[in-house]
Formats: sequence, C-alpha cells, structure tokens
Amino acid sequence: MLENIRLSFQGIWSHKMRSFLTMLGIIIGIAAIIAIVSTIQGTNKQIEQNLIGSGSNNVKVQLYNGDWTFDFSYESVPDGIPTVSQNTLDQIKALPEVEDASLYLSRQDYDGVYYLNNSISGGYVNGIDENYFDTCGYVMKSGRGFTEDDYNNSRKVAILDENSAQSLFQGTDPMGKTIEVKGEPFVVIGIVTQLEKFEPVINSLDDYYTYTQDTSGCVYVPDRVWPVIYQYDEPQQVVLKAKSTENMTNAGKKTADLLNSGLNVSEDNVKYKSQDLLEQAKQIQQLSQSTNTMLIWIAGISLLVGGIGVMNIMLVSVTERTSEIGLKKAIGARKSMILGQFLTEAVVLTSLGGLIGVIVGIILAGIISKLNATPVSISVPAAILAVAFSMLIGIIFGLLPSYKAANLDPIEALRSSTKLLQTFSG
Repeated sequence: MLENIRLSFQGIWSHKMRSFLTMLGIIIGIAAIIAIVSTIQGTNKQIEQNLIGSGSNNVKVQLYNGDWTFDFSYESVPDGIPTVSQNTLDQIKALPEVEDASLYLSRQDYDGVYYLNNSISGGYVNGIDENYFDTCGYVMKSGRGFTEDDYNNSRKVAILDENSAQSLFQGTDPMGKTIEVKGEPFVVIGIVTQLEKFEPVINSLDDYYTYTQDTSGCVYVPDRVWPVIYQYDEPQQVVLKAKSTENMTNAGKKTADLLNSGLNVSEDNVKYKSQDLLEQAKQIQQLSQSTNTMLIWIAGISLLVGGIGVMNIMLVSVTERTSEIGLKKAIGARKSMILGQFLTEAVVLTSLGGLIGVIVGIILAGIISKLNATPVSISVPAAILAVAFSMLIGIIFGLLPSYKAANLDPIEALRSSTKLLQTFSG
C-alpha cells in the first residue's frame, strides 16, 4: 500500500499540470460546498443569537389579547385574571425543563421617566421580584441590588441598566440621584449589566423594532411599589431560565398551560403565551437551509464532472502505461496488485483535490464573510466528510480504469512493451 501511494505521488508530480487540471473539478466542488456549509452554519448561529440572545436561555410568558400582548397603558385588566400565586410559581420552578423562574411587571413608557430634562422615551419600566436578576443573568455593575427591606417597606428605589443610565445622566454618576417615574421620586441605587452582553445585528427596520427593548434602556423598581406608580395591581408576567436551549419551547408551553389553568375569563383570546423564540429561529433556519441545500446540490454537479475527469485521465494513463503493465505481468504481478496501484493513484489524486478544496473553501468563506458582512462557521465534520467523499469519488471513478489495467491481455501488453524496446534498440 505504501509503495502504491509513493508511486501515485511520483506519477502525479511527473504530470503536474495534467494532474492539477484533473483535480480542478474536485477542488471547485469541495470548495463550493465548504463555503456554502460554513455560511449556512454562521447564518444560523446569527439567527439564533439574534432571537435568543447571548445564551441565557430565557423565555418570557406573557398575557396576550389575541396575537398581541396586553398593553395596560390602554387596556384595563379583564375580570378573572388573578395575580400569580407563590404556589403557582413553585409549580413552574418544579418543571423538569426549568432551572429558575421569576415574576415581573412591565410597561413601555414614552413620557414617564425623567431626570431633569432628560428622559428615556420608549424605554421600559419593570417591576421585578427578588429573583429576577439571577434568572435573567444580570449582575450589579455598580451600587447595590434590591434588599428584603426594600420590598417589605415598598421603598421608592430604582436600578438602571447601562442604556437608561446613559440616556438619563449623560455620563455622570447616577448613584444617589433622584429620578421621576410617572411623577413619583425614585432614588437610583445601582446599575445592572448582563453577564454575557448580547449585541443584536440590526439589518432592517423590522430588526430595529424587534430589538428596540434592548437598546432603549430599562428602569427596574421593586414590584411592591408598582401600584404606587400605575395606581392598580396588574397580572404579572413570567420569565424562565430553561435548563438548555433545546428546553426553551417546552418550558414556555408548560408554564403557559399552568398559568392558563388559573384563568376564569369569558374571552377565548385572552390567555398566557410563551415567546417561542427558539421555534422562530428554527423556522427561519429551515427556510435558509432549504434554499442553500439547492446550492449544495448544484455544487455537487462539479464533483460529478470532476469524477468523470478523473476517470478519463486514468483511462488515458492506462493506455500510456500499457508497456509498464506488460512488464509487471511478465515478472509475475497479479491482477489485484495492478488494480490496487491504479485505484490508489485515483484515490490519492481525488484526496489531494479534496484537501485543496477544503482549504480553498475556508478561504472563500472568509472572503464572503468580509464582502457581505455574513458570519461564517467552519464545520470540521463537513471538511472531514468532504475529503472522505472525494476519496469515494476516486474509488468509484477510478474503478473502471483500474479494472481495465488489471485485465489487460498479457500477450498484448508484452507485445506493446516489445515494440517499445525494439524502437529504443533500433
């Protein structure tokens, strides 16, 4: 086997240009497939990150009126919707897909949060429980978090995220300053940030509206003071931390079912629903993959063309080396040895093409990434599979020429070698 590989490299090197042109179809096909697969994987990761975020596995379960979440700024609370009890929250936390859960209230406020003349128009005011920051993966950047006394005494204290702190205080230290939330004074006691910051990629107006909550800023207050700001109690929403990304969908659906079991409303369209971002990501990914799968099949045609080219050159090589085959048979070479030699040469030729194709594909993926601002993710299994597939092409398309070489008539092969010797001696 090693001797056959050595002879294969020797033959390829002695016909460098012909060998390269033969490998070109394999190189182009493999490079195209690697570039497409890398782009698909990179795009899918971007889609999932844009929708799901930095990997916190959070799922929001909110009260809906039909296809829209309730906006309590304009809609009154329907009868028959109780606040979420501690018992229900404990049941949610006990779900096998859920790692943690928290209750919160939320309003998007356009003219309710001020510090002097600065506001966070379009930002959010969230009334949160003691467990909210841990569930969502937030940590204190400066200052302190809410204490048990803050909740028990309904203190008017607030924590800002980095965006709302910048909007309200324009780079100055907000600690200890007093802001207004719907005309009520709140003392800023801390600034919160995410453990893993998520920067959404915004390529369209739809993306902007999807991620506007992340960029407009948020003010957090204890949920006990929520009635002071908005004058009445509201049904809470739930944020979950699923145990894994794959558990997000089931965790959200089971939580919604638990919350809906406690509703006593006449309207069928009023119910809790989970924000199924994972399912949205999968649907978009499938749409993207269905299109790119067609491109992979088209790229695969060049592999077929490359394989035909390998078979053609190997047939020419058998013809050229008839005398060599005759001499080998004359000294006792078996059919299996000759078949193995030519088949090894075909496999080495296509494997080299596959390796070069993988390298070219990685470079091509990088160029595409820079030109189109498209993320790429190099797939090691795809690269290994591509090289293995190129070897398979060598076996399939090298089999016929190898079989022809192994089954040459020894007399004809020797006659050819004799004529060659006579030519040289004459």
